[in-house]
Amino acid sequence: MRLRAVLFDMDGTLLDTAPDFIAVAQAMRLARGLAPVPDQQIRDVVSGGARAMVLSAFDVDPMSEEFEVLRLEFLERYQAHCAVFSRLYDGMEQLLADIEQANLIWGVVTNKPLRFAEPIMQQLGLASRSAVLVCPDHVSRSKPDPEPMLLACSKLQLDPSTVLFVGDDLRDIESGRAAGSKTAAVRYGYIHPDDNPGHWGADVVVDHPLDLRAVLDRALCSC
Repeated sequence: MRLRAVLFDMDGTLLDTAPDFIAVAQAMRLARGLAPVPDQQIRDVVSGGARAMVLSAFDVDPMSEEFEVLRLEFLERYQAHCAVFSRLYDGMEQLLADIEQANLIWGVVTNKPLRFAEPIMQQLGLASRSAVLVCPDHVSRSKPDPEPMLLACSKLQLDPSTVLFVGDDLRDIESGRAAGSKTAAVRYGYIHPDDNPGHWGADVVVDHPLDLRAVLDRALCSC
């Protein structure tokens, strides 16, 4: 079937949100009189969420009460500063413009809670352009379950086979494949050093957002 829409994971795929996560973690260390940790140390575990980032930034027992205090503070600080340094990846604005010019629609399917995802989309001027935003708040099972992808396709009134899902994590590819969509894995996102997107089973793997233009051209020409 001809491609009708492109859906993106948010963190590490559509947007480089790591700078805001890093700023929050470093501010928390500073408030405690601790020296900064290397930014890359936090960036490497962004895909693991707040839990992984707190554990990376602090030497703390994950089962302790101290850890939970740190995790909640991290989320509170992030909510207040979630769109300060976050930006579209280099080349992504051009890709979105190409998608729109081709009369395709695009949207976001993310495991990021709505209270963070929605203001980021609004503050970066993307909410009015995105056709759909699906967060864990909208489903009973998050990625890698296909439910978020199936919900997005339902909202767009599209057959999943006409949708390309782009992500930087194995969970994204598993969710897209299980939903019956084509999938693209990106190497530029928050990939753990020990991971390899080439092993995820995606239909295509790209190194840069603009590499997806050729993928879209081929899909638009197919029947």
